[in-house]
Amino acid sequence: MTDTTAAPRRLLGQSAKRVDGDRKVLGVERFTGDLKVPGMLYARPVPSPYPHAQIVNVDKSAALAAPGVVAVVTADDLAVRRPLSALPGKSPLSFGEVSYVGQWVAVVLAETDQQARDALDLVDVTYEELPFVANFAAGMVDGAPPARLIAGSISAEEAAAHNADAGKPKAKVEEARSVNISNSVNFERGDVATAFANSAATAEILIRSDAVHQGYMEPQICLVAIDALGKYDVYTSTQAAFMSRGRIADWLDIPLTDINVHTMAVGGAFGGKFILIEPIAAALAATVQRPILLEFGRTDELASSNPAPACEIAVKVGATADGTLTAIEGNLTYDTGSLAGSPLGIAAILLGGYYKFPNLKITGQEVLTNRASAGSYRAPGAQQASFAIESAMDDLADKLGLDPLEFRLKNCAEEGDLRPNGGTWSRIGLRESLEALRAHPAWVDRTPTTAIAVGGWPGGTEPATAICRMDQDGTLSVVVGSSDISGVTTGFQMIAAEVIGVDREDMRVVNADTATAGFAASSGGSKVTYAMGSAVLKAAENARAQILAIAAQQLEASAEDLEIANGRVQVRGVPDASITLKEIASLSTSAATAFEPVYGSGSTSTTESAPAFTVHLADVSVDEETGEVTIKRYVAVQDVGFAINPALIEDQMIGGVAQGIGWALHEAIEFDDDGQLITGTLLDYVLPRAEHIPEIETVIVEVASKYGPFGAKGVGEPPAIPGPAAIRNAIKRASGAKLSSLPMRPERVLAALRER
Repeated sequence: MTDTTAAPRRLLGQSAKRVDGDRKVLGVERFTGDLKVPGMLYARPVPSPYPHAQIVNVDKSAALAAPGVVAVVTADDLAVRRPLSALPGKSPLSFGEVSYVGQWVAVVLAETDQQARDALDLVDVTYEELPFVANFAAGMVDGAPPARLIAGSISAEEAAAHNADAGKPKAKVEEARSVNISNSVNFERGDVATAFANSAATAEILIRSDAVHQGYMEPQICLVAIDALGKYDVYTSTQAAFMSRGRIADWLDIPLTDINVHTMAVGGAFGGKFILIEPIAAALAATVQRPILLEFGRTDELASSNPAPACEIAVKVGATADGTLTAIEGNLTYDTGSLAGSPLGIAAILLGGYYKFPNLKITGQEVLTNRASAGSYRAPGAQQASFAIESAMDDLADKLGLDPLEFRLKNCAEEGDLRPNGGTWSRIGLRESLEALRAHPAWVDRTPTTAIAVGGWPGGTEPATAICRMDQDGTLSVVVGSSDISGVTTGFQMIAAEVIGVDREDMRVVNADTATAGFAASSGGSKVTYAMGSAVLKAAENARAQILAIAAQQLEASAEDLEIANGRVQVRGVPDASITLKEIASLSTSAATAFEPVYGSGSTSTTESAPAFTVHLADVSVDEETGEVTIKRYVAVQDVGFAINPALIEDQMIGGVAQGIGWALHEAIEFDDDGQLITGTLLDYVLPRAEHIPEIETVIVEVASKYGPFGAKGVGEPPAIPGPAAIRNAIKRASGAKLSSLPMRPERVLAALRER
């Protein structure tokens, strides 16, 4: 492989415009909802009004008599006839039992979307109500009613796709004391009780966080059409085309080769679009043998998608008088909704993983409730864990009278340090990020209301394949099967162009369907550039070697003496001795040629992840009469390994901060005592507006990863993590109020002000 640390670089490390930027700015990008195919039916779900019930009867007659209605489909009507527990992954469609308000009882299929919507109220459903579990506190007690009568869980594949540790936490599992406790962890080392007894000071906090939606603009949407040969074409806004293909094949019990998933432009995802409705859409198409467009409405999104779960975390930390940490004790409880599979494991690892704790005890449990099943949200589990540990660390620094940044520097985790699950950190840049913030003017000239917090993400790993080919006209293309949810296609273009020696504009990137592309890693877990980018680099190297081999024969020179520049291969130092790429393409694609076509391939399967850390600084003011919090200054420092395209990295950092502000001050999915959703529209679910987001200063730190292309790491998850903790700590410094529940809305700030 090419020495990826060599300099200078022509393209990499320089800001470049996104390849899809013009299409999106001009409004000409085509999304799944823009597609229309002959004979297409529109699907709209009939939601349950009860948090837990059995379906006794579904009377379809009135709906079927309505104009344009073709079918009313229940689970019993589907081509899939297995119980939900036998099917992999979550499904918003009920198989006889509804387990949250908004779960689908049936789906109306009609010729137009409005006809489908009009018929929903005509479907008459008879229910037998069951006792329900309103929240995780109710679900944990002995004798609590079961949240589900039919067992089920989300796929471990999805959890592992986000983070290498998520699917295999090395934890002691304790016996559940409630039927609703679906998973538990127990990490231990050393003697925590003795360490606390010998500590100069300790700090404790109990934090709570409500459920949060990912907040993407484009709802869940999927179009499935069956061709004349019985093959399924699936057009979907997904982060994981190959995972979707596999799940559909499992549901329909058909070969993978009968399914072709086309990854469309994704109008926001943030972890929420790995896979949810694709199998149902395919099953509906199979049932009626017509193309189906299945799309969530906004209330469907907030009621029956897969939000970040509510949780509660108790943590205690201790240290000696000089600021050396002695111990941590923590307990985490996650509301996993109606299916097992919350981010409990990774949250427990991160809670005790940022710092060097010689003594540690971290326990946790996830609890089934009658809510939509928990899903992935940009860095699943990390926001809540960081809110807990960074609040406690800041409070402990105050008790010891220590500078909060120096306190973190003294104890921050480094390469080789243990994580709670017994694994070790690979190369990380937490120390370097803290040092960069220490030198920043915002910290050097800090005000008394300035505070900081740390966030980290272990990074995911997943195999990936890419190809790099030369077409007959000499143009070059990289073909990948990954979804572009953050501009990574531009990075792939830059990597391939850099390696081969052509301009960006001369390198095309094709996001191909699953029938065309090699296996692609899912776009999540801060690993797309790390995994797929490495495959692209290898494919480009392979193609370059083939180009040089052809040119060497034609120029009667050694390949080592050749270079590619200005669309030509030339002898280094002798530019007149050259051949154009177009001529090489002609030589390798003409009839009776002795040269093979240029077709480079690259595959990766790195098992060591590339952790990425960030440190955020917030300076706020607090209106003590209204409880309103105003962010006056915000700085985000992040280790990215190597900045392939600094502009896109800064975009990711700014977007992550905005989401962190939403989580900190605004967003929550809320229910009443009867289990009814009370934030079912964007009038009730409060997303931050532009006026709530301050100017965000970004600082890029580069601590090269061992295996990423040119040392790059994933950058998507970390910037969304430490915001709530940084803002909470800044509120404390500005007002003396110590908050512990998210979101920190004005009423909670006022309550904390009264208690200070």
